Amino acid sequence: MVIKSVELETVCGITSAVPDNRFGEVAFAGKSNVGKSSLINALMNRKALARTSAQPGKTQTINFYNINNAVYLVDLPGYGYARASVGIKEKWGKMIEKYLHRSKQLRAVFLLVDIRHDPSANDKMMYDWMVYQGFAPIIIATKLDKIKRSQVSRQIKAIREKLGTEPGTRILPFSAQTKQGRDEIWEVIEELTTDADSLRLPETEVSP
Repeated sequence: MVIKSVELETVCGITSAVPDNRFGEVAFAGKSNVGKSSLINALMNRKALARTSAQPGKTQTINFYNINNAVYLVDLPGYGYARASVGIKEKWGKMIEKYLHRSKQLRAVFLLVDIRHDPSANDKMMYDWMVYQGFAPIIIATKLDKIKRSQVSRQIKAIREKLGTEPGTRILPFSAQTKQGRDEIWEVIEELTTDADSLRLPETEVSP
């Protein structure tokens, strides 16, 4: 993807209506401080449009980035932030759920996990919840530059096992530092945003 234009077009809070966008959307979910903003900046070829912070829980809204007037990258609030109150966590969850069900253009959900560690209980909960909602999350394994090349296959296998991924689930290793994996992620985005039915699981595979 050649990035010609980028615009933070819409910011949705807890009480905001989900925008009725013209182009396909891909959403990014992940626990706080997993590198979600860094990934989105790398995809957009921008250094700091999506705000990054050493302080977890920075993203508390749903942010819609218009890329080339062709596709939206949607930054969802980070989950698993320990200092957030129970009430705030519930509101974030309801905000994300509202978006997942009301967006008319959502084509793919990417779930970010840290490749250095086994997925956390929160990661597993989010993956299972996404599947329960009828989606087939694509996994992005961040911080690829932090491990040795010889460890990659083992860590990807551990992610599959700990999350209990659906057969055929794609896991894409990525480094915000080296940009390794960026082109592969864009290939998947372009593929999915031209096929509106590619994200949904068959009805028989969705948990009741």
